[in-house]
Amino acid sequence: MHGSCNTSTTHNGKTVELNSTITCPECGHQKEETMPTDACQYFYECENCKTILKPLQGDCCVYCSYGTVKCPPIQANENCC
Repeated sequence: MHGSCNTSTTHNGKTVELNSTITCPECGHQKEETMPTDACQYFYECENCKTILKPLQGDCCVYCSYGTVKCPPIQANENCC
């Protein structure tokens, strides 16, 4: 790893990224977060404008809706929560 701060792990035999940058649809604030591997994150509070984000219809979590990387179960081609 040459200075890369991305982390990854293996989820059910597949390598998945754990970091995703969430962009708030209200104010545009971005923050990199580490995604949980054992649960979906349904709510996320923007640290800038305090808006509570929820997944868009058809998505399982806030990372799938607002993140740069989908959540680990989706990356591993599995059903999520």
